[in-house]
Amino acid sequence: MIRYSVLMVEPAVDAVQGGASSVLMLVIGVGFVAAVVLGSIAWYNSKRPAGWEGKERPDIVPKVDK
Repeated sequence: MIRYSVLMVEPAVDAVQGGASSVLMLVIGVGFVAAVVLGSIAWYNSKRPAGWEGKERPDIVPKVDK
């Protein structure tokens, strides 16, 4: 059983060493940027924080109707 599991792990290790880690880092980076952008838009469209009630929405942030 141990030999079988080693045979399954070896291709995964080769894939990571062969460049799959750079693709994984790219996917994580793009996902992080998307989360920050979408989170910022949601935050700006939510209730204004204390002190920001009278301020206008930045032009870059789209208005989302409820």
